[in-house]
Amino acid sequence: GTTPVNIRGKPILSKTGGWIAAFFIFGNEMAERMAYFGLSVNMVTFMFYVMHRPFSSSANVVNNFLGISQASSVLGGFLADAYLGRYWTIAIFTTIYLLGLTGVTLCATMSIFVPNQAQCDQLSILVGTCEPAKPWQMLYLYTVLYITSFGAAGIRPCVSSFGADQFDESSRDYKAHLDRFFNFFYLSVTIGAVAAFTMVVYIQMKHGWASAFGSLAIAMAISNMIFFLGTPLYRHKLPGGSPLTRVAQVLVAAFRKRNVPFSSSDFIGLYEVPGKRSAIKGSGKIEHTDDFRWLDKAALQLKEDGADPNPWRLCTVTQVEEVKILLKLLPIPACTIMLSVILTEFLTLSVQQAYTMNTHMGHLKLPVTCMPVFPAISIFLILALYYSTFAPLSRCITGHPQGASQLQRVGLGLAISILSVAWAGVFERYRRNYAIKHEYQALFLSPMPNLSAYWLLIQYCLIGVAEVFCIVGLLEFLYQEAPDAMRSVGSAYAAVAGGLGCFVATILNNIVKSVTGNEAEGRPSWLSQNINTGRFDYLYWLLAVLSMINICAFLFFAKRYKYR
Repeated sequence: GTTPVNIRGKPILSKTGGWIAAFFIFGNEMAERMAYFGLSVNMVTFMFYVMHRPFSSSANVVNNFLGISQASSVLGGFLADAYLGRYWTIAIFTTIYLLGLTGVTLCATMSIFVPNQAQCDQLSILVGTCEPAKPWQMLYLYTVLYITSFGAAGIRPCVSSFGADQFDESSRDYKAHLDRFFNFFYLSVTIGAVAAFTMVVYIQMKHGWASAFGSLAIAMAISNMIFFLGTPLYRHKLPGGSPLTRVAQVLVAAFRKRNVPFSSSDFIGLYEVPGKRSAIKGSGKIEHTDDFRWLDKAALQLKEDGADPNPWRLCTVTQVEEVKILLKLLPIPACTIMLSVILTEFLTLSVQQAYTMNTHMGHLKLPVTCMPVFPAISIFLILALYYSTFAPLSRCITGHPQGASQLQRVGLGLAISILSVAWAGVFERYRRNYAIKHEYQALFLSPMPNLSAYWLLIQYCLIGVAEVFCIVGLLEFLYQEAPDAMRSVGSAYAAVAGGLGCFVATILNNIVKSVTGNEAEGRPSWLSQNINTGRFDYLYWLLAVLSMINICAFLFFAKRYKYR
């Protein structure tokens, strides 16, 4: 059933896997997130200053890039669970990722891929008189960006699950190892983000766009080599066949027998294969539950089914329970979409805020594109202090061995995200009034010397803390609660929720712009390119209201969820 194997498919009897193998996997995730955040924080600026696209459309392109790279993660999870296994899925898609990053680097390196930069100073960029990018140039950039996002889609749902596979489930300390693994995993994500927001930004300022994007490609190539070096150490779990086929079989079989009562005279019992192992490769048997009773019709064994039943007419109890588990899990990651919306908005809008403020720290001037490093630093500190401070304190309150259950941590993260976006609205109102009062209303790319950008640290740090509790808790929850043969699909739920958050942010921005602005009447929208005439504060408060509704929905579902 769930016996781990090596790369040749032979059962593992030795102590392979464990933390050493996990650290090889951390390196791959670190480089992937460095590339992901490096593109997301620099691409808006690159498209504005080099490709001569407006800020709003550049932000939407980046939001779509982020959304596709996460929402399409279900494809990577499906391939890993059904056919390739997690190792080969990571190996193939990291190579695709590297090809995409190489294409982005070529775009920044060769002048043929960008519009003419002659006689295009900052004033010309602001008023929109620079030569725009040709359609084929934008098509090339979009193509390589989406190749990169496609590569990320195969990596993201598999890396955390493959890392967690390295620990022996029969070990007495398995749950403690798993809890620490997911915290260290997110720490590697954070280190990649810090590198993107500092080192890559520094390279861009000193050596240009080609060197910045090239450094991402080099980091990805090195991480691929490290990942492959760990191959002899990895524990693998065999793919269990197509999870989508099994889900479809349950739905079709339940529909076919929808009119057959459980009290039928032909009823033999709920079907399950004999023995300790289930019929699904890579999965143990799952006990029957009374949830979603209508799905039990798929396992309703009748005399007419015979000794060799058709899987589209009769499914095992384990197969039916897999579908039930997927349905029960669904509302929890769905409630984290709102957190992803806030993170996406912060990533683009707060950079525009920082352009109008003083980013000096003593004699050091911090680049505006480095500002998102502060949530990453707060994540790093929280993870470092988690076991020495938060876990012991919360253990005294809750009595839970890990300090708080997975769903409690998700809920705490959602609550802190509301504080973050509410503060962002309060401060943006103050910043805008300050700009108008000191006659900076038209100078939306000129920093106000007496207003420090470090006031943004409050919202940044709060959202960083929210992300730690919510996302780490969610990843651990999905891995432990998902069916054995569907753990990559389960992990993909988190990535899909993140991707949908990016798309929701884009849709919300478009609705806000169309409803609140009217060019004919000269009325700027809330998301005007000139932040000082727009109303970003209203958008932040709208997000706070939506987040309040969202957390009420989360509490409803979390209270009713029963852990496996």
